[in-house]
Amino acid sequence: MNFMLVPLIMFGSLIICLCVGIPVVYAIGIVAVLSAVGLWGPNSIFGLITASIGVMNNWTLLAVPLFTFMSVVLFKTGVVEELYDTFYRFTGKLRGGLAVCSVLVGTLMGAMTGVVAGTVVALGTIALPQMLKYKYDKYISMGAVLSGGTLGQLIPPSVLMIIYGSMTGVSVGGLFAGGISSGLLLSFLFCSYILIRCSINKDLCPAMPVGERQPFSENLKYLKNVIAPILLVLCVLGSIFGGIATPTEAAAVGSAGAIVIAAFRKKLTWRAVRGACHDTLKITAMVGFIMVAASFFGQVFIASGGNKFVMAMADIIPFGQYGVLFVTLAIVFFLGCFLETNAIVIICAPIFTPLIQAAGIDPLWFGVVFIICLQGAYLTPPFGMSLFYLKSVAPPGIILKDIIRAGLPFLALQLLGLILCIVFPFLAMWGLKVFM
Repeated sequence: MNFMLVPLIMFGSLIICLCVGIPVVYAIGIVAVLSAVGLWGPNSIFGLITASIGVMNNWTLLAVPLFTFMSVVLFKTGVVEELYDTFYRFTGKLRGGLAVCSVLVGTLMGAMTGVVAGTVVALGTIALPQMLKYKYDKYISMGAVLSGGTLGQLIPPSVLMIIYGSMTGVSVGGLFAGGISSGLLLSFLFCSYILIRCSINKDLCPAMPVGERQPFSENLKYLKNVIAPILLVLCVLGSIFGGIATPTEAAAVGSAGAIVIAAFRKKLTWRAVRGACHDTLKITAMVGFIMVAASFFGQVFIASGGNKFVMAMADIIPFGQYGVLFVTLAIVFFLGCFLETNAIVIICAPIFTPLIQAAGIDPLWFGVVFIICLQGAYLTPPFGMSLFYLKSVAPPGIILKDIIRAGLPFLALQLLGLILCIVFPFLAMWGLKVFM
């Protein structure tokens, strides 16, 4: 079948380029340009200009720099430290309370920022030394930081969901609603695992020393530390689910809210704003260039017979819907061992969406399941990014092998959550009925 040859060569060449270490944007761009020139001659390169204009005119993608700016400002204002301190005062009396606190803070930070790197680094800097100080098992401690930190990839406002929605046409608001339900499910699984293990082995994660405990009434005054973050989450997500604002407009609300919080905390300095703008520019430029290259790759892929190739694959894969679902998720999980998550979404989402639609699978539900599966990429060796984020701030004596070992049980819990959302789809989608 001739129409299958070119798409196979393109996809195979892309995987080879990535495996030999060529940066993602160059790998995608090189394969797309060479394929276009080889098929239609030098004039086809003008398609790259069309792809660039299409990305620049994508209104949804404006949410990426806005949410990124919001997250950077929040980290620089010390919100994470106060959140952790507040949660610790209420959970420290439990065995494993500090580890549960790390997951809960990661969950809330995910709802404020949607950026994994900052959350993992922040928890690794603040929470991990405290858990080790109180004689917590180092593997449970690091696992709690890794799992809690990666929830920002799933719980809205997730930058990954914004990119997925812009690439596939799936409702970003719907993805956000599904992200809430599935994110809370994973958070529950992580916390339950920690508490069960600590109840079985009581020396694994001891409770807060009696001398450091304070009365419940005394701890209540620290709740003021969580008022501003919760209000920010409510403003951002509430404006989306209430139909008041689009995700892009809500991102602008979040950025403004982050500035207000910084000003209220008297940390709104020119240096902080300049640093936040610089970090935002770097991240946005990376995402933008990858999306331009991927958009052109998609144009060439479709024009060369990619759509026919995808439809033929849907007919070849056995076991109907479940076969298509298993193959696509297996590819995503495998690529997650080697590639950065944004690149996986940009490469795979436009290719898989027609495939799952042809198989009769709900694109919105698949989008949520896709992101759940992809979240495991942050913990899969050898190139899980959260493993390296934590290694960069881990105390001396902790090696990468220890971090990988710590993440494996929580990776298994993520896969368990994925299976539950496939077998019981309402677990991934009840947020849609509640918030939309």
